[in-house]
Parts: sequence; C-alpha cells; structure tokens
Amino acid sequence: MKENRMGGLRDLTPEDAKSYLELRASENSQSTVDMDRQALQCMMQHVTHKLGVKENLDVVKSELETIEKSRSYTPEQVHRITEHQTDRHAISTEICHKAGLRAHELYTLRPSGEVQPSPREVHPDKFSNMTEKTKCYTVIGKGGLIREVRIPSQLAARLELRKLDVPKNVSDRGINYKSSYDIAAGHRFSDAFSKASDRALGYSNGAHGLRHSYAQNRYEQLANNLPRLDVMKCVSQELGHFRPEITEVYLR
Repeated sequence: MKENRMGGLRDLTPEDAKSYLELRASENSQSTVDMDRQALQCMMQHVTHKLGVKENLDVVKSELETIEKSRSYTPEQVHRITEHQTDRHAISTEICHKAGLRAHELYTLRPSGEVQPSPREVHPDKFSNMTEKTKCYTVIGKGGLIREVRIPSQLAARLELRKLDVPKNVSDRGINYKSSYDIAAGHRFSDAFSKASDRALGYSNGAHGLRHSYAQNRYEQLANNLPRLDVMKCVSQELGHFRPEITEVYLR
C-alpha cells in the first residue's frame, strides 16, 4: 500500500486486495497466494470490517503453477491449430503468439495513446531486434498493471478490421471488461484453444503455451545482441512480469 501510495493497510478495499493477490499469483505458488488471501480476508472481516463475517475474497489462481505446466508451440504448430479455429479465434491465437498476451488481456487491447502504461521500469532495449514491423498497443495485465505490447503490422491491420463501433461490456469469471474488438478472449478462448489444439496436434499445452513461445522467440532475437541479464530484463518487461527470474520458467 505504501509503495503504491494507496494509503495504509486499514484502507485496503476488496478491490485493492484482489489486485494485490493477482500480482502475487503471477510469481508465487497457489498455497502462498491462498495464505495471503486468508490473512487479508481475516483482517477485513474482523479488524477493518470491509468484509462481512460471512463474506470472502475471491480465490485467485496461481499463474506460476500454470506457467510451470505449460510448454511452447512451434510456428508450424500454431498454424495447424489456427486451421481448426474460426477467424475470430484464430486471430486471438496469433496475437497471443506474436505479442505474448494472456487470454484475458485480449479483452483489454487498445491502440497506443488511448491508455497510458503504468509507470514502471523500462529497459532501453525493450522491443528491440524484432524481426517484423510492429504497431504498439496497451493491455491491462495482472494487478491492473498496464503495459505496452507490440503486434506485427499486418496482424494489427487485421485486428483493426474487427474494431467495434462501440466497445462492449463483457464479464469473464466475475471480472468486468470493456472490449474494443470482436475477437475471442478470456476463459472461453482458453477452452476453445485447447480443443482446437487437441484436434490439430493430439494434445494441448493450453493457451498459456503461446506466451512460452513468445518468450523463447524473443530470447533468441535478443541473445546475440545483448548480455543475458539485459535479455532477461527485456523479455520479463515485455511479458509484464518485471522479474527476470520468472522468465526463466518460460525458457525451460
């Protein structure tokens, strides 16, 4: 709370608690996230009374455990998967593969300039040495952090053809989003992706495997031009983790 200038611990709201738990979930095991949730919940029930005695904070799933289970796809495998998808789902698969997005972040895509990124450390070589011309967008990630992402220009042009005249409100797993594009996203996209992968490949590493592909591709693009520590910082920031040690898991 102090680090983000959000007041004291007693000022914590259920929404603040959820954002904090989402950040913790990106870097910690499920048991750690659950212990944090129970501690905050107890405080808010019995000390600050921001929750009723019978009210609970939502369970937040550990992304770290999802990362550890996932593996990357080759470009050929991604292409085979998209052949088993509708255009609306295929473009989402391609964006996640080329820009390293989480499934729910697809809901929050905005062209650069419409939304300002959160003030965080930015490595000077972030997004350098990309093999394709790109267009800049922003997405809202874990804990409400807004970061820049890059989408290849040809793919971005296809995305803009699917822009809605009026953004639509969408609810996914109890979270409300305002989506600007007619593309698949969130839990339904993840489920549909796994089914398409099963049909195309005979197995699925989940949509999160597309982020593994992005991390490994970017590592290869940067490795011959920067020291390893700088490579890890760049890839970590592009993924929205801001901790290079988490990126190590993606490179296994």
